[in-house]
Amino acid sequence: MPTISNRGEIMPASPIRKLVPLANEAKQRGIKVYHLNIGQPDLPTPEVGLNAARNIDRKILEYSPSEGIRSFREKLVKYYAKFNIIVDADDIIITTGGSEAVLFSFLACLDPGDEIIVPEPAYANYMAFAISAGAKIKTLPSSIDEGFALPSVEKFEELITDRTKGILICNPNNPTGYLYTQKEMNQIRDLVKKYDLFLFSDEVYREFCYTGAPYISAFHLKGIEDNVVLIDSVSKRYSECGIRIGALITKHKELKKNVMKFCQARLSPPLIGQLIAEASLDAPDDYLLSTYNEYVERRKFLIDGLNRIPGCYSPIPMGAFYTMAKLPVDDADKFCAWCLKEFEYEGQTVFMAPGSGFYTTPGLGVNEVRVAYVLKKEDLAKALVVLAKALEAYPGRIL
Repeated sequence: MPTISNRGEIMPASPIRKLVPLANEAKQRGIKVYHLNIGQPDLPTPEVGLNAARNIDRKILEYSPSEGIRSFREKLVKYYAKFNIIVDADDIIITTGGSEAVLFSFLACLDPGDEIIVPEPAYANYMAFAISAGAKIKTLPSSIDEGFALPSVEKFEELITDRTKGILICNPNNPTGYLYTQKEMNQIRDLVKKYDLFLFSDEVYREFCYTGAPYISAFHLKGIEDNVVLIDSVSKRYSECGIRIGALITKHKELKKNVMKFCQARLSPPLIGQLIAEASLDAPDDYLLSTYNEYVERRKFLIDGLNRIPGCYSPIPMGAFYTMAKLPVDDADKFCAWCLKEFEYEGQTVFMAPGSGFYTTPGLGVNEVRVAYVLKKEDLAKALVVLAKALEAYPGRIL
């Protein structure tokens, strides 16, 4: 039998999806599963986007340009300008989701053996994309007890070697919901400038910032404009995860030429997805406002509920729609699997993402879970009751 690749062997399983078979088995047993594991919003897609899908009037569903439809990119320029992100259409490359934007940016910027620094906990697929590119992620732990604030400049500099090519941030952060301050963003800017690094900035949650302070994009940082690679997606702001439309934005002309080679190799991003995404940019202001207000309410409801459960702790996330919570358990991986395999309360259970999958440093996140507040408050209330009952019954509970 032929052997598989070492790359495939070391590719991490998704902490978000690896327990899906257990969830499916629970459902087959008739158990109601509350999905707190994945950032799949339950809020409706904008009607203008749905209408675009319903009213496609084409004789041929053709390839689009490898960099994406021009009219869509021009419309995105106006969208970004609302956030004082000043780019032009030629700076924007449409990708098959934000995931492809991350992968292509790594492939275009990093050679095998090159390193990038990522504060952890971090979105697990970053590690997978780095492995795909033959690159190495060096993680810098942040602490739940400090609210996941950015580690010091000195901690970053300890990790920088002659193979370091970039820093990757997610702002607002997945999985923690942390929102970087102006001071922290300036720290990152100074490091990028000092060591001439790329700054990969995943900003797919920019609409969901809960501090009232102006949103800080990597493109707002003066003096490193050509170092920035901005990652974006329509998945979260328009509840359009399934159309797989993202964007890679850079002012670095040579990098863009490099990325385009990978874009041409995969031919084109999804045509129908682009048509829907372009139409969705016309969603009325009250669509985004009502979405924002709903997440504000869910956030308060969930965090208050988690922190009332004995032994649980979650800092207050200032962005996105996730939080990392510390649980009184011996092993969150075992606990999450146990909830799906062996536990139910009144025919219900909860599905959460084990925290260890968002860290690469051994031993970190062992008693943490990521919780997505993408369910309506009535379901969050039931899920919190089920979680409290599960923690009472779990054999590995830490008293």
